[in-house]
Amino acid sequence: MPAVVTDQFRIANAGNFVDSVLDSNNSYYVFLGLPNPNATGFGRTDTWNTNTPSPIDNQEYLSHYRNTSLFGKKITAANLRRVVKKHSWVANQSYDMYRHDYRPVDNEAPTSKSGSLYKTNYYVITSEFKVYICLDNGSLGEPGTADAKAVESLDEPTFTDLEPAAAGTQDPYIWKYLFTVSPSDVVKFDSIEYIILPNDWSTSTDPQIQSVRESGDSDINKNQIKTVYIKNQGNNYTDGSYSCNILGDGTGARALVTVDGNIITNVIVTAGGFGYTFAMVDLSSVSFNGIESERANLIPIIPPSKGHGFDIYNELGADKVLVYSRFDDSTKDFPTDTHFGQVGIIKNPEQPTSGILTTSQFSSLSSIKLTSAISPSGVTFDQLVGLGITQKMSSSDTIASGTIASYDQDTFVLKYIQDRSLNLNQSTNDTTDYANMDATASQLSFESSGNSIFCKSGGNLVFSGSVDEDFQGITTTVGNKNINLGVEFKNGLADPEINKKTGDIIYIDNRKEVTRNVRQKEDVKIILEF
Repeated sequence: MPAVVTDQFRIANAGNFVDSVLDSNNSYYVFLGLPNPNATGFGRTDTWNTNTPSPIDNQEYLSHYRNTSLFGKKITAANLRRVVKKHSWVANQSYDMYRHDYRPVDNEAPTSKSGSLYKTNYYVITSEFKVYICLDNGSLGEPGTADAKAVESLDEPTFTDLEPAAAGTQDPYIWKYLFTVSPSDVVKFDSIEYIILPNDWSTSTDPQIQSVRESGDSDINKNQIKTVYIKNQGNNYTDGSYSCNILGDGTGARALVTVDGNIITNVIVTAGGFGYTFAMVDLSSVSFNGIESERANLIPIIPPSKGHGFDIYNELGADKVLVYSRFDDSTKDFPTDTHFGQVGIIKNPEQPTSGILTTSQFSSLSSIKLTSAISPSGVTFDQLVGLGITQKMSSSDTIASGTIASYDQDTFVLKYIQDRSLNLNQSTNDTTDYANMDATASQLSFESSGNSIFCKSGGNLVFSGSVDEDFQGITTTVGNKNINLGVEFKNGLADPEINKKTGDIIYIDNRKEVTRNVRQKEDVKIILEF
């Protein structure tokens, strides 16, 4: 049978996501991953940059995304905003007006030709970053007629009054002010595609937001209905001005109806009332001398919730959330000599021992403190990322392997990831049987007091090194400078700060490979659409 997932469901889901992120029982992180996307192997392709593959959503790949992650940063209220599609005010452009009754085919918005309110351009952001909704665009009449077409907007609104008003004298547009995007949100979140909405609209104590919200609460000010649309002006009414009740399932609304030339030419709401989900203008006080087919059709426009400005998320159709994160060179957790080809969001990764991680950031890289500096052969230091390292276990013929993600020339710290691409059949990149599987198929940890670490490329030795098994702690001294390494070392080795087998990957984005360096910062903006 016919069914629909409503816009309200999507708006509610966006709100539920925001609430979940801000819940102190949860930890959400933006992470960067996959330091060698252009390599041959599982989850990679040598055409990554020219034909970036779509992410795969299954349990096999979700665990792979965790294994190849590099580091992450916690999502906080300061870096989370609901957003809506941007409609910038531009002179000489027509805008739809807010209506509760747009529908496909027989009542589409005249400008956008959409039968869904949230797909029309009934709100704007101005050059001063003020956001308004349009309550009147000069249109009237049946959909599809010339009169029903919105006129062009000539006056940019600039006011911040609580009541709807015209922006000037050149056009008939009536605008309702909602809010001004804060300067800090402009700097951090501004986008050519989206308008940034304030957080916590329903509870905010910001004076401007609070006044708009409370003004829109018709339970308090009895001022719900603002506009009556004249769909049919009728005929054979007696000229004059008439005070008329607005009837329906609410109470208290009234309108002043003007008749000129025996047709209704204007309707002004004089009292907005409250509690309406449907309404009709009672014209019984207007003298009518015509036949039934000549009666007017006046449509009181029902605002969302209790009134315009009370709940902007519902009013503007906020079914998208923007997540922002910045990765710079401020910490050793975020090495600047690495690469990445994936951006993701993970929920509730656990600590290596137990319990959900709650720190502001994490490193998901394993680390080795070498005894001395390395001198790579045949490659530059910049080319080390993505190369493999191995170590033969001291007690067996098995081999530990990893992929270099970073090497710090000052501290001699080598960081790496381990994922199944190193252990699967290297020719088929799958579970096909291969020679010496017993030596290389198991994912093993590197040893502190074992054999040397070897790095090869194309069969040629790039470097070898020994683990500094005497090194303990989280800091090291380089010259006269004490450097925090970001992770705790024990016998020259450090584990990731998360249990990489835990956490829910709720978002993954494959991107062209990005090479980090100390002169750049990665500003990551993720749009989640519900």
